[in-house]
Amino acid sequence: MPEAEGRSFEYLDESHVNPEFLETFNFDSPNQLISTETDEFSAVCPFSGLPDIAYIKIEYHPDGGKCVELKSLKYYFISFRNVGIFQEAVTKRIYIDLQNILDTSRLKITTIYNTRGGFDTTCVEGSLFKED
Repeated sequence: MPEAEGRSFEYLDESHVNPEFLETFNFDSPNQLISTETDEFSAVCPFSGLPDIAYIKIEYHPDGGKCVELKSLKYYFISFRNVGIFQEAVTKRIYIDLQNILDTSRLKITTIYNTRGGFDTTCVEGSLFKED
């Protein structure tokens, strides 16, 4: 992997992301749209070791009869804080971890990262439409 010019900082690998922090509670309303947002997400760019800050929007229908508990979601997000992971991989990882715990096919994760080097990056994983 190429190295960034100048200084770089050490960071942890993706195995330090902890999906075991995620908890759910039972909720019976499969057609309700639930939307949760935060602009307090951070991880580390594995190229430079510098922080990547993002707004994250989670949208889902609780088809599996479960909702994510927000305090547990915050702890889960904090587990990314010192992890070196590309922006696209963050979006996919959150999608997979939430899909596993919520047991729903109608889940959409959107990440919008702060401008870096003049580029704005938005990543979207999933869909709110039922799969046939």
